[in-house]
Amino acid sequence: MTAESDAMPSEVREEKPLGSRAPRFVQASRPLHLSWRVVIFIVGLAIVAGGVIMLLLPGPGWLVIFGGMAVWATEFVWAQHVLRWTKRKYREGTRWLKDRRAARKERKAARQAARQPS
Repeated sequence: MTAESDAMPSEVREEKPLGSRAPRFVQASRPLHLSWRVVIFIVGLAIVAGGVIMLLLPGPGWLVIFGGMAVWATEFVWAQHVLRWTKRKYREGTRWLKDRRAARKERKAARQAARQPS
């Protein structure tokens, strides 16, 4: 990596291309690729279902659901779009929280400065 690419914000960096992440030998055979996609779908569905159950019971439900989406995203473009949207919203939310926290610290410092006798 160059120093220039290290300094670039993550929003500017190029994202991975959409599409299947299956090994080449799997993609080369249509029946094998279809079987691969079915297995990925079933595994992802089981993980997402477990996450939904954990929403009702104790456990990291949302984390498991996003884990299932990540499994689906290895093969399905729609899941890749959902994960990219989720990551973008997460980044926006954390940036908003940091800005809000900084503004709160500034207001607190201003109040303390106003209370100090000159």
